[in-house]
Amino acid sequence: MTKPMLLAEFTRLPPVTRAVVFDGLSGAIDPVAEAAPETHRFLRYQWFAAALAAYGGQARTILIEHDGDPVIALPMIRFGPTPARLAAVPGSYWPFRSFPVSEVAGEGAFNTLLDSLGREVNALRIGPVNDGDPCLAPLIAAARAKGWAVLDRFVADSWVLDMTAARGEEAWPRTSTLRKNRFHEKHLAERGALAWRFLGGADLASGGFDALASVEEKSWIATETDGRDAKFTAAGHGAFWRTAAQDPVLAGMMSAGLLLVDDAPAAFSFDLNAGNLKYAIANSYDPAFAKYSPGKLLSYRTLLRGLEQGLCRVDWGAGDSGYKSVIGAERGGAIRDWLLVRPGLPALLGRALRHIWTRSGQRPMPPGMGKDSDAAM
Repeated sequence: MTKPMLLAEFTRLPPVTRAVVFDGLSGAIDPVAEAAPETHRFLRYQWFAAALAAYGGQARTILIEHDGDPVIALPMIRFGPTPARLAAVPGSYWPFRSFPVSEVAGEGAFNTLLDSLGREVNALRIGPVNDGDPCLAPLIAAARAKGWAVLDRFVADSWVLDMTAARGEEAWPRTSTLRKNRFHEKHLAERGALAWRFLGGADLASGGFDALASVEEKSWIATETDGRDAKFTAAGHGAFWRTAAQDPVLAGMMSAGLLLVDDAPAAFSFDLNAGNLKYAIANSYDPAFAKYSPGKLLSYRTLLRGLEQGLCRVDWGAGDSGYKSVIGAERGGAIRDWLLVRPGLPALLGRALRHIWTRSGQRPMPPGMGKDSDAAM
């Protein structure tokens, strides 16, 4: 009779890290996003599905599993000539274009990802992404260690507001600011009845996005540009945000402030809330009310409401920093575009052409300058 083995006599096999490659988007993207840092939990399946629906492309996903649990999900789409084997992470350029990584993913997971990625493409573009991105930084470190060429180009400086620190150092907003705001509100109210509304994801999906678009269609972005950078119009990125909002989790992260004058939308601010961080996605106003600073009035109301809800920081990204610095924002880290080129001949070519990639970005602004360009984003 065979003697039964005791539990202590079993030897546990080492955990296995493996890559699985899918055509299309993997359903495992959501579990990985849910285990990512709070700042990255919007990088869900529907986020990438919305990008494909709005901007096109056929996705392929590399999923990294550790002991059977998904820890990295890297969606990508091909671009450029087919023989070049180039790919990019899809998504909206703002807040950033990255991929979800579980907080428990270790060095081995990133090495496995690179091994699989090298079999799929010659080069991968990731970005624009903030410096120090917790999901991208370990991949960049692993790529350099494994002989990949790692190229970056500067896009812009970010602008951030630490509301908790601002309130701790002095009264924020300042008394003089509040007095000025009341003055503008008083005179704006002479143009019509004012209403301040705050919209959640469900409100946005049921007509709220159309209200935001109506403001953009009257704003400088419609009259002074081709309108392609508008966030909510049909000619801009409206299809992306409407499709992304079909995910209840993503919709729950979205919020908007809306100012109406005589029931007509006059200004809006739109944000994506990730934990205690608010990504300020877009704001605009009807120039008919410009002299009353309706956008700034709404921004202060939205920020104060965010403080009451437990939000501590605001990331405004790139772009015109004038009103941001007035509100209290300071220049943060750089936003960059990254190109990872696999070892061998592709990496040699990538290093030789590094200056072309770098020069295709923007020039960093000297300290004290007031504007950053988001044109390359």
